[in-house]
Amino acid sequence: MNAVVPPRFLFRWSFPARQWNGAPAVKGRLLDLPAEYILPWPTGFDAGPTFAEIRMGWNAGGLALGVNVTGKRLPLRVQPQMPAESDGVQLWIDTRATQTVHRATKFCHHFCLLPAAGKGGKGGGPLAVGLPIARAREDATATDAASVRIWSEVRPDGYVLDAWIPAEALTGYDPAGSPRMSWYLLIRDAELGDQTLTVGREFPFDADPSLWQTLELVR
Repeated sequence: MNAVVPPRFLFRWSFPARQWNGAPAVKGRLLDLPAEYILPWPTGFDAGPTFAEIRMGWNAGGLALGVNVTGKRLPLRVQPQMPAESDGVQLWIDTRATQTVHRATKFCHHFCLLPAAGKGGKGGGPLAVGLPIARAREDATATDAASVRIWSEVRPDGYVLDAWIPAEALTGYDPAGSPRMSWYLLIRDAELGDQTLTVGREFPFDADPSLWQTLELVR
C-alpha cells in the first residue's frame, strides 16, 4: 500500500560530515576521500532507489564531496544547456541552517555537478554549474561556480565524481561559528531514477529550504 506521506518525511535527519585535513590535488584524482567519510543514507523506509555512495568532508577552506554511482548499463544523458535536467549530482546548501523558512535566503546555494559535459556522457570533461533558487526571498544572483573544482571518471557501470566547493563559493560559510548547515542532495539518472536525500519530486525541495536536512560539521 502506498503511503500518503513518504516515511522519510516524518523525520528530521542529521548527517555527520567529518573534518578533512587534506587538500584538493593539483593533478590526478581531486579528493579520493577514504571510507570513513561515507555518509549514512536513510534507506529501509521506502522503496526509493539507492545506487550512489556519498562521501563528504570539510575544512576551513570548503566542502569536499565524493559520489560513486554504480549499476548503469546505458550511457549518461547530459545536456550542458540544461544542467538541472541532466544525469549528475545536484547539491543544495544553506550555510545558516534556517530550516523554518520556505524561501531561500542569500545563504542558500544550488550546484549542479555533471560527470561529463559531452554527448552521451563522453568527452567535454566534468562541469560544475551554479543555479539560482526559484522563489528566493532575496534577490541573490546565481551561485558563482567558477571556483568549484570537479573531477570525474566515467565507467562502464557508472561514474566516480569528486567536487571541491571552496569557502568563497559559499556565502556565510563559517565552520567555527556555524557548524550546522542545511543541505539536500539529488543524484539524477535517466536510467536508474532519482536518488534523493529524503523526499522525492512530489515535494518542492529544489525551492523550499524547510525540506532540507542538517549537515553537522564534526571534528
